[in-house]
Amino acid sequence: MSNHVNRTYTNEELDAMSNEELARLGTELDDVTVAFRKERFPIANDPAEKRAAIMVGTWFALGVVLAIAFLGIYLFWPWEYKYLGEEGLWTYSLYTPLLGLTMGLSIICLGVGAVLYVKKFIPEEISVQQRHDGPSAEVDRRTLVALLNDSWTTSMVGRRKVVVGLAGLGAVLAGVAVAAPLGGMIKNPWKAGKLGIQGDGTLWTSGWTLHDEGVKLYLGRDTGNLAEEHDGHFSTQGVSRLVRMRPGDLAAAGMETVFPLPEEAVNDGDLYNPTRDVYEEHMHSIHGPRNAVMLIRLRSADAKKVIERKGQEDFHYGDYYAYSKICTHIGCPTSLYEAQENRILCPCHQSQFDVLQYCKPLFGPAARALPQLPITVDEEGYLVAKGNFIEPVGPAFWERQS
Repeated sequence: MSNHVNRTYTNEELDAMSNEELARLGTELDDVTVAFRKERFPIANDPAEKRAAIMVGTWFALGVVLAIAFLGIYLFWPWEYKYLGEEGLWTYSLYTPLLGLTMGLSIICLGVGAVLYVKKFIPEEISVQQRHDGPSAEVDRRTLVALLNDSWTTSMVGRRKVVVGLAGLGAVLAGVAVAAPLGGMIKNPWKAGKLGIQGDGTLWTSGWTLHDEGVKLYLGRDTGNLAEEHDGHFSTQGVSRLVRMRPGDLAAAGMETVFPLPEEAVNDGDLYNPTRDVYEEHMHSIHGPRNAVMLIRLRSADAKKVIERKGQEDFHYGDYYAYSKICTHIGCPTSLYEAQENRILCPCHQSQFDVLQYCKPLFGPAARALPQLPITVDEEGYLVAKGNFIEPVGPAFWERQS
């Protein structure tokens, strides 16, 4: 910086200089030429300065208010899912748009306030500096501090405590608003809640775990049915998204994705009631992160070649085998069934599993076989779960026993 300046200064000389003198010296030592400099408000108590402060403060205040609004909406606005035709759907549908609107406007207001502050209060200046290599001398370090102090003084930041306070508060609240949604991702993986159609919240349970509580679980096939129009509005009353399956519903060499269907949530066949509304329960089952199961019907000739896993010899029902659809690599859906080779493929990272050998991995990063669900048929001929998975579903974790 000042390597080529002939004049040197002692610490005593530097101590004797005022901040203004040090700032001027720092400019000279840095080989900086100030071509143009103009104070925004050279006269104290200029009415234009007060108007500028109000303008900047207003934008920062708006940023604060909108950030608080975001946090209020995130914490207190009705967010639970409402299906078509259900009371409260309109309020629920505004949740996400309002989050985006308030956060976006808060950041915009803070940005506008910052830009206006620079334009209204920071002195106009055009400077040109020569570039130098090498370390800085003591005089350069001392004068740099003086220049920073001079910038603080001339920018009038110290005099605008309200504006600075609003800007700081807005920045903090905007940061909180950005980080707040991440709080919903933080949970204790060991804390078990009430066991339901999606498990109890821990990694080792699913909707099929209800079987351990004595709940009869059918293998429910997803019909894809949606809400129907009744009396001028849409309703899910009488609409069954999941229905029971019989062995004859699946052709040889076929595969069907099934989900746990509790006996109390059945609304099809001889149990169909057009006034019942089980749609929400069915959708919770479909959305269960570890609920999806592949029901596969092997060709008779292929079924004779099957190598059963030790301890799971009776998990299948005839030519019907049920395996978790959640890949044991990182949890992708293993949704591709190659019937000719009797292989299940994961489209994410190309893991392949051998259906004729308890879905043992043959290729790719998956290192464990897909867990097998024990199945049978009930007295009415419907396919049901004969038990729960005997090992955790999905990718590995520390508490795994196998």
